[in-house]
Amino acid sequence: MPIFPGCSLGSPARLFAAALLLGGVSVAAAHAQTDAADPVLAKVNGDTIHLSDLKAAAESLPAQARGMPPQQLYPMLLTQLIDAQALLVKAKKDGLDKDPTVEHAMQMARDRALESALLNKLVTPLVSEEAIKAHYDQEYAGKAGEAEVHARHILVPDEATAKKIIAELKKGGDFAALSKQYSKDPGAAQQGGDLGFFKKSDMVPEFANAAFALKDNEVTPAPVKTQFGWHVIQTMEHRTSAPPTLEQVHDELRQTMAQEAVQKVVADARKDVTVERFNPDGSPVKATDAAEPPPAVK
Repeated sequence: MPIFPGCSLGSPARLFAAALLLGGVSVAAAHAQTDAADPVLAKVNGDTIHLSDLKAAAESLPAQARGMPPQQLYPMLLTQLIDAQALLVKAKKDGLDKDPTVEHAMQMARDRALESALLNKLVTPLVSEEAIKAHYDQEYAGKAGEAEVHARHILVPDEATAKKIIAELKKGGDFAALSKQYSKDPGAAQQGGDLGFFKKSDMVPEFANAAFALKDNEVTPAPVKTQFGWHVIQTMEHRTSAPPTLEQVHDELRQTMAQEAVQKVVADARKDVTVERFNPDGSPVKATDAAEPPPAVK
């Protein structure tokens, strides 16, 4: 039975393992707070488990689990912390902490934790709400939006059919009805060929150039060829879109800024180290190792 009703998080051992991986929870960590502020909740062979350990484990859980009432969540987590500490005691008793493979894994985990701590220290200030707002102001605020057109189209497989449709439109034919009759774009056809508003970058160049060149309510005088077939296009309206709000682009800006900040931190770190590369056989990498071999003589 799942440890959390209605939440498929798996067994307690798997759940706590996920917490360890995601949050680096450790009940053996030093406690800077006093016992009054961070009370001891359990002892395992004398090693204490504090309230802060429980909170750290809770923060490492999926959002669905974190939303559980504390009076339900904390007793479950405390049991898992006790189980984990008991496993740790047994692992040490069996000498696994001296196993070279385990030691290597522990060193790698320690290294990853240090890398994460450094990135968190250096990157977090660069993606603060103030920094995101400043980046938004620089990129979007006060600037005009992009040009957009509202257009509809009829997609057919050959030029002759497209010319026939244009001729019927010139005689007063109904665009929506002709789209439902002829168009091979089923989604748009059900809407009378209506594509709504779009920017030039939203469409393939041939289609976009033709649509943006038309005046309001004008139909292309000749079929437009794209990789999808032949189009008859009518542009209904031109407009300039408003720039996006900060709320609309907030998460995208934060992600982009974080990626750029991480790249800068890594680049700066690389400047301070000496790197030597070796081939899989242990031999030093030479400048010619990555060169393309000369073409074979025919």
